Amino acid sequence: MKNVELIFVPQTSKGHLIPILEFAKRLVDHNNRILITVILVKSPFDSFANAYIESIKASKPDRFKFINVPLIVDHHRQSFEDHVVDLIETHLPLLKNVVTDISSSKSSLNSTTFTGFVFDLLFVPLVDVAHEFNIPSYIFLTANAGFLSLLFHLTTRHGETRDIPEFKRSNPDELISGFINPVPSSVLPSALFDKDNGYPAYMMIAQKFKAAKGIMVNTFEELEPYAFSNFSNGRNPPVYSVGPVLDINCRPHTESNLAQHKKVMKWLDEQPQSSVIFLCFGSFGRFLAPQVKEIALGLEQSGYRFLWSLCVQSLSTPQPSQNDALGGVRYNEDMFPEGFTERIQGKGMMIYGWAPQVEILAHEAIGAFVSHCGWNSILESLWFGVPMVTWPMYAEQKMNAFKMVKELGLAVELRLDYEQLNIDNVVTANEIEKAVKQVMDDHSEVRKKVKEMAKMARKAIVNGGSSFLSIQKLIDDMIGKN
Repeated sequence: MKNVELIFVPQTSKGHLIPILEFAKRLVDHNNRILITVILVKSPFDSFANAYIESIKASKPDRFKFINVPLIVDHHRQSFEDHVVDLIETHLPLLKNVVTDISSSKSSLNSTTFTGFVFDLLFVPLVDVAHEFNIPSYIFLTANAGFLSLLFHLTTRHGETRDIPEFKRSNPDELISGFINPVPSSVLPSALFDKDNGYPAYMMIAQKFKAAKGIMVNTFEELEPYAFSNFSNGRNPPVYSVGPVLDINCRPHTESNLAQHKKVMKWLDEQPQSSVIFLCFGSFGRFLAPQVKEIALGLEQSGYRFLWSLCVQSLSTPQPSQNDALGGVRYNEDMFPEGFTERIQGKGMMIYGWAPQVEILAHEAIGAFVSHCGWNSILESLWFGVPMVTWPMYAEQKMNAFKMVKELGLAVELRLDYEQLNIDNVVTANEIEKAVKQVMDDHSEVRKKVKEMAKMARKAIVNGGSSFLSIQKLIDDMIGKN
């Protein structure tokens, strides 16, 4: 019986690369006929991506191969949104050439059956290239089923509102089929309100999703049952719940990260069980100095121990410092209340730079997590049974926060509609203190529900679980049951 080959085209940031390749590993574990080719756009100096890819090669040398496409960097684009635009505009032509070459040559190969492409969200325009050669295209979505519901909603809504299709802040709440409650415009992705660039980009992505042969979502049915019940309407491609897909064995990949890891773990080992609140805001999460001061005051006022991963943006330095690989501005004592660093000795720890988030959340000392509500972070928090406080920053994170608080009751609300780096939108110390005390309450309903969901998450991926069976159905649909 012939082997079958799938070609994955992921984005190489951690939040995309890890889930999509961990999913690829899960596929080959399910079926020993599946071979994976990965097309990568990455810098040769990307130490994380290099180390992670080498670990995959070492663990499954006969099942994975990698094709590199040179990375072209535009140093003038700095925001998260501009980074995404740059990636798509600059590299899609290069990727299109690679995909075209592969598609046109596969017909002459007899050792394997070429089954199709699996595209990352940011590379969905390549669906058209696959279709030119009559090759099936699938999409792996690192976001949740609620976000997919929004994409499907956009195509329907666009057809009904052709005169003024883009969103306006004054619009009434949206009725989106994958959400139980009406969704306020304040929690929709900001790009939808940009009629010239953001809205057309979202519409293009939504249309490509509708054209795919199947969509794999990094979630599990027990977490988003309402959304999945609305996908089975015959108007959309098949949707497969395949998560949670996590790399829970993620390890430091540089000497400096290893040193940081040891320091953080040593400090956590010295703290009582469930006594520490962890604050971390993702690769692009930034704060202005006034907000840093309010966070510090709020943590002090709460009286709880804390571990705070901080990256700061300066008003006088709109572009990231060249000396800070994370794209922030190095901290200084003036950002904190007077005497703060002395008063927190033994009770609080600051991390300036990389934080081993997975291992921190797994540690028994962690009692709660103040998060930007990126979907990977939410899944990690649920996996380890750690209740969250919502502080979304950008992209679809406000929708994620809305889902967690209003739809699922799995998080404590701090903000649902925060706008990053807005000097007029400062979360106060009193708000932070209140949310921290609420989430750290041992008897809170949120804490109980999160512990229950952690059990469901782990059951979903084992033999007989909902995501296990969904992956098997995906494989059957792709290559048949033989």
